[in-house]
Amino acid sequence: MGFLDNLEDNLKSLESREEGREAADRQQRVRESERAQAQAIAPFAEQLKKSPFTAGVLTHAARVGHSLRTKVIVAWLGNTLRLEARGRRLELRPTATGIVAVSIENGKEIAATPLDLSRDPEKLIREWLSDGIEP
Repeated sequence: MGFLDNLEDNLKSLESREEGREAADRQQRVRESERAQAQAIAPFAEQLKKSPFTAGVLTHAARVGHSLRTKVIVAWLGNTLRLEARGRRLELRPTATGIVAVSIENGKEIAATPLDLSRDPEKLIREWLSDGIEP
């Protein structure tokens, strides 16, 4: 029986090695996919962080929020700029195709529109704080 036990152990060992390789290959594919996505987003993320539009959004969020007696909470989450006020969120997210303005209420995305950085940031903030984003 020693030979059969040894053979069974060898088979189990080979099976576990194959499963380990498959898992490692899957993880490698996921990492490569995430890296490719990050590289596609990078130019738009950089544009969002450094554009005068973003500075205008931050300035107008504070000013318009103050005039409406509403505190606007601003946070950078990775490459995403999040503004939150009155139970609503506005997220400016870079994607592989551009920057998207996403309006969120009660934890649900209600609108996602492509964002033109030549647009007036004050208008974007006023629309968000009033009824929602219009394209």
